[in-house]
This record gives sequence, structure tokens and C-alpha cells, in this order.
Amino acid sequence: MIPKRFAPMLFGLILSGLMSLVVSGIATARAAGLAPGFIALWASAWLTAWLFAFPIVLLAAPLARRVVQRLVQESSAGARSGG
Repeated sequence: MIPKRFAPMLFGLILSGLMSLVVSGIATARAAGLAPGFIALWASAWLTAWLFAFPIVLLAAPLARRVVQRLVQESSAGARSGG
């Protein structure tokens, strides 16, 4: 088992892997079509995308959390005061 303190990093690794897999697949299919060799092209594009996506997710996550906290706090405060 992985220690709990690594949970945010593991989450970022899994999320960036899945998102880069889907996005690179769509981009590769649009650019090259479903031609012979598509899987090899996709795999190459995915690995390249994941190398960039993982550190970007780790850097962007704290900013995204702060934005979500502000949006949620403002929304719930407005609901309590009636407007």
C-alpha cells in the first residue's frame, strides 16, 4: 500500500494519465484518422502528453482548489443571505 501522504500525487498521476489518454486519442484520430499504425501513433502521442500533463496537473491543482473554494463559499453565502 502507498502511504496516504502520496494520495494527491497519485490522484494527479491517474487523472493526468486518463485525461491525456482520451485527449491524445481524439487529437490523433482527427489528425491521422484511424489508419494503419493508429495505435502506435496514439501511444506515442499519449506518452508525450502525459509527460507534460502530470507536472501541469500537480502545479494547477492548488490553484483550481482555491478557485473552487471561492466559488463554493460565495455561492453558499449568497444562498444563506437570500441573494
